[in-house]
Amino acid sequence: MKKTAGQGLQMVAALTLAAGLMGFAVASVGAATSMTAKSDEFQTNVPAAILLDPESDSILFEKNGEQPVAPASLAKLMTLEYVFNEIKQGRLKLEDTFTISENAWRKGGAPSHGSTMFAAIHSQVSLGDLIQGITVDSANDACIAIAEALAGNESAFGQLLTKRAREIGLEHSTFTNAEGYPDPNLRVTVRDMAELARHIMQSYPDFYPYFAQREFTWNKIRQQNRNPLLGMGIGADGLKTGETAEAGFNLVGSAVQDNLRLIVVIAGAKTEKERAEEARKMLDWGFHGFESRVLFAEGQTVGEAKVFGGNRSYVPLVGPGLIRVMMPRDSSERLSARIVYTGPVPAPISKGQPIGKLMVWRGDNLALEAPLSAAEDIGTGTMTQRAMDGATELVIGLLRAGVNRL
Repeated sequence: MKKTAGQGLQMVAALTLAAGLMGFAVASVGAATSMTAKSDEFQTNVPAAILLDPESDSILFEKNGEQPVAPASLAKLMTLEYVFNEIKQGRLKLEDTFTISENAWRKGGAPSHGSTMFAAIHSQVSLGDLIQGITVDSANDACIAIAEALAGNESAFGQLLTKRAREIGLEHSTFTNAEGYPDPNLRVTVRDMAELARHIMQSYPDFYPYFAQREFTWNKIRQQNRNPLLGMGIGADGLKTGETAEAGFNLVGSAVQDNLRLIVVIAGAKTEKERAEEARKMLDWGFHGFESRVLFAEGQTVGEAKVFGGNRSYVPLVGPGLIRVMMPRDSSERLSARIVYTGPVPAPISKGQPIGKLMVWRGDNLALEAPLSAAEDIGTGTMTQRAMDGATELVIGLLRAGVNRL
């Protein structure tokens, strides 16, 4: 266990589970281990990739999932998330109009010879049309117009995007502009991009269909959606492609088959063809090779966390709802898991208070992370209980300090 700034220690409870059976049993508390997700069943030539079941947040496949990469136009997904949230919060409306400045026109419009919706210089364009320009045309002029309107310039808007990314749990991605133009400080991870796609689907169901729109006409120019998965007949309905010389060919995509949705992210493919083929292969592998297994029913106790200064020594933990994991079909593979939290958790504790997370592995593959919260209230203990907890922690601290000096 290691000291965590501000409170207590990082506590790790080890659990075991036979695949196909519901429920874990807490076995012990021990030292945390660092594991890198990998897969022996599927291989891809692209430098970084991930396959995710968004309903359970299960990772089916991951290669270099936390390695920083240049996103190219995948950065536009963060711009769209920011806009969708502003609309949801009532601070923007689809009918609001934005000006296509000379900078937006020259840098992102027709003169740039990049992806654009061909909006005229100094024209006024509704936010609804700008969104379609981004989701279908990958329009740089639309992104720049939004950045200038909401933050004054792209640099300031990049800071807003990074702040928003942290708010929704994207810890390893940093944004410096709205459209993904090359910048040494603009970096994302494929895991963050998969989580961003999941967040957009779940938080903005009214806006997600924009990504499935097959074409968009603006300024009398009709353009086709750049996502190659949409025309493959595999149930694809989003999200975004991107490519630059620095980034290679990237993709965030999603498809549904037999009520199972999967998200695929590809980064650094050498060609458009490789990007499309590797994404399709990964989706096919996931749809045909996996099935859902329930680990914990909604409200079922997952484990317990040690309490400090409470009227009870432990607080039961539950997940946000049904907890399930994707498993290879006809597999008897065993799972291993850890409950990770900072503890002992000081009382009082309120029901629903976030405590830690459940991490589940299939062999060496990190398959699932789920947040855990307190299942009930824990009050403050008596003075005697608090004194005993304090003395226990003091002894444990002294013993640990002696071990560390050995």
